[in-house]
Amino acid sequence: MQRAEKAFKRLLAGLSGISILVVFGVVFAGSVSRYLFSSPLQWSEEVAKYAMIYGCMFGVALAYLQGTQITFSIVIDTVPARLRRKLAVVVDATTLVLGGVLAYAGWIFAAKRGGIVASGIGIQMYWAQIAITIGGVCLVIAALLRLASIFDKNSTGGEA
Repeated sequence: MQRAEKAFKRLLAGLSGISILVVFGVVFAGSVSRYLFSSPLQWSEEVAKYAMIYGCMFGVALAYLQGTQITFSIVIDTVPARLRRKLAVVVDATTLVLGGVLAYAGWIFAAKRGGIVASGIGIQMYWAQIAITIGGVCLVIAALLRLASIFDKNSTGGEA
């Protein structure tokens, strides 16, 4: 299971990195085009915006999987270790459900409104809107991996 988690972390990190690289590259190219050549790239803002959305979706799942997401550590630090494990299971199970809700809601949203064409780049909005579904699925996978890790550590006697 650790191998799957490590591979998924690498995948998410790579996809987040590519997304941020696209944002940087497109914004840079758009700025150069606008201010050096007085010819703005009409599509640059839309592409940067959509790449940023994808980057956020991948980044949220990666941060959650690494345990670097925003938490109320003051609450977690005050409870005993045994209760901490149970709390982690509750948090991971809740994240699993919420990731599923996010994926489903994103799917419905993209299905209903995905046919609209993006004015700047001429593609269907489906490809931008499906990022919400992809982010939800990534969060579900991350929660499953964390839950598996907790139960694996509990069954082998390790601490979660």
